[in-house]
Amino acid sequence: MDDVNFAVLGTGGIGRRALDVARHEPALTPVAACDRNGVAIDRDGLDVDELLAATEGAVASDGGVAAVKQHGGATGVAASTQAEPTGAPIEDVIAASEGIDAVLVALPNFEHDFIPRLAERFADAEYAGVLVDVLKRSRVIGLLDEREERLEASGITFVCGAGATPGFLTGAAAIAAQSFVDVEEVEIRWGVGLKSGYEDNRGTVREDIAHLDGYDIETARGMSDGEIEALLDEHDGVLEFEDMEHADDVLLERAGICDAADVTVGGVLDVRSEEKPTTTTVRVTGRTFDGERGTNTFALDDATSMEANVNGPALGYLKAGIRRQRAGEYGVFGPAELMPI
Repeated sequence: MDDVNFAVLGTGGIGRRALDVARHEPALTPVAACDRNGVAIDRDGLDVDELLAATEGAVASDGGVAAVKQHGGATGVAASTQAEPTGAPIEDVIAASEGIDAVLVALPNFEHDFIPRLAERFADAEYAGVLVDVLKRSRVIGLLDEREERLEASGITFVCGAGATPGFLTGAAAIAAQSFVDVEEVEIRWGVGLKSGYEDNRGTVREDIAHLDGYDIETARGMSDGEIEALLDEHDGVLEFEDMEHADDVLLERAGICDAADVTVGGVLDVRSEEKPTTTTVRVTGRTFDGERGTNTFALDDATSMEANVNGPALGYLKAGIRRQRAGEYGVFGPAELMPI
């Protein structure tokens, strides 16, 4: 693959780790990164070591572009010697997007229409390239599909739900389903241990809380850090989720694998241990052409971190999106429709 210049919107947990992983991908060159405080752009390639050191402690805590734990006049990306303070970080990246092949959107997905509106902003600027997101919620996919014609006209290839789940595990389910002529059920069960705790994963934890019984996006977003810490204390740092609204369902349906109603997603999050509380598995049950009923099971190694399982696939899908975009294939793609590379 030819070299790929890419930008990262948001330098909270996912954005920082994407930059870190990219150092192991010789074809990928990060040329822009931003948070709400600043933007760094260098078309020859950012100094990732310096940028990560400058943004140490940056976390997404309230649904915006990464808030930070630092204090002083320059915080977050703005603390980097490569950056400039700004009040319009996304607009600055869009303005500099010519020559940027792909953009990884590493922002919390609280407002359902935020990511679709962001895609429109790039299209309105006549950006022609790849947008990749690790969004989670099912209803966002429909909002993206409504904008597909606009994205196609601009030359944008949008890869949605390209993290672990939806993403990596959605693709695994699509492959496991190939044994069957009729898929009856897809069960995705994930386990995550966050050795760095809530403090360094605020956006991820807050977004997951919205899936708990009795909570929704608005209540989770309105919770203070103290209220979230109290909730975690109440559950000894372990949160269990059942029948989550994860986009795996609609993404598998749009790929023709099964009906969305036949997909269930749940998991266990432990913010106080680096050990996974349960093995992450995908179970696909169906009927074969010769009438047999069986279940294919895909399991992730417990030693593989959440960071590796989110950011590795995100960058793999980014590269796959580049191939599609350069071949003239534009529009909205899900993780069950293309293979990460």
